[in-house]
Amino acid sequence: MTRIHHTLSFSLCPAIALLIVAGLPGSQRAQAQQPRRQSVVPAVRAHLLVSTEWLMKYLKDPKVVVLHVARDKASYDAGHIPGARFLPLGEILATRDGVPNELPPVDKLQQVFSKLGVGDDSRVVLYGEQSGLVAARAYFTLDYLGFGDQAALLDGGLEKWKAEKREVSTAAADVKAAKFTPRVNPKVLVVRDVMRDASWVASNVAAPNVALIDARPAEDYTGAKTGDGLPRSGHIPGAANIYWMQELTSKENPTMLPASELRKMYEAAGATAGKKVVTYCRTGMQASHAYFTAKYLGYDAAMYDGSFIEWSKTEGLPVATGQGKEVKSKK
Repeated sequence: MTRIHHTLSFSLCPAIALLIVAGLPGSQRAQAQQPRRQSVVPAVRAHLLVSTEWLMKYLKDPKVVVLHVARDKASYDAGHIPGARFLPLGEILATRDGVPNELPPVDKLQQVFSKLGVGDDSRVVLYGEQSGLVAARAYFTLDYLGFGDQAALLDGGLEKWKAEKREVSTAAADVKAAKFTPRVNPKVLVVRDVMRDASWVASNVAAPNVALIDARPAEDYTGAKTGDGLPRSGHIPGAANIYWMQELTSKENPTMLPASELRKMYEAAGATAGKKVVTYCRTGMQASHAYFTAKYLGYDAAMYDGSFIEWSKTEGLPVATGQGKEVKSKK
């Protein structure tokens, strides 16, 4: 019973019921592996994705806050959606115990969003560099802070906005600080020991109620390529591979694929109805997009922010190589 107590002691545990399975004696594990009743397919959270038409209509609404997310200010200065505020990516990232791209302390994040004029009643629209990848990271951050239902990605981002010949601006937005009150949602964040148990469940239980999604390119997932800073190549056992770019129409047109196509992709990766979806990548960036997609599709989603860089550095944790379960889009 020692391991059960150990798992229960983690306040960040996203799915206690499923992770306890890893600590059960053999007979009880067998019972836990019995097929479960099929759950209803979750409804798409359509409000998490807004169109350029929607944004154009509400651009001057005082409650709508548009954030341009980028690593440096060059892309913002070159032209942004009128009224958009600049969110430096580095402001919402931290390095902890040698692991990059971790969440900073809540009080720092509170200051960041407050200074940007994000208030408790704001509707936040996010877009940014790398085909929306950094905007997805900002979404994960806001969801962790309890603002996920008040935030959305701009479908197609600045690329689609410009392609439609809509106005862009080079003027910095006039921003007034607002009251931003975090309502931290720890269930969206998975720590290493919880991921260890989730991996065991996904690998050993006949009908697991968790699906692990590796959002890296296939060569990283299979171990054919070793990413920077990784002492071991491959993937977390039990994980399926959906490269995050497969969720988009194309790099040049980064609109999300239709929800029906995304649903098929995730179901093929094992994310069937009723399962919790946990995403990861190398350092927690690519996994942010997969996390957003899972949330958009209505799943109970979480992200292992330490991701494979932390996992591969930890002695005693297993690493799988080879094809595993690689899901490819039909594009």
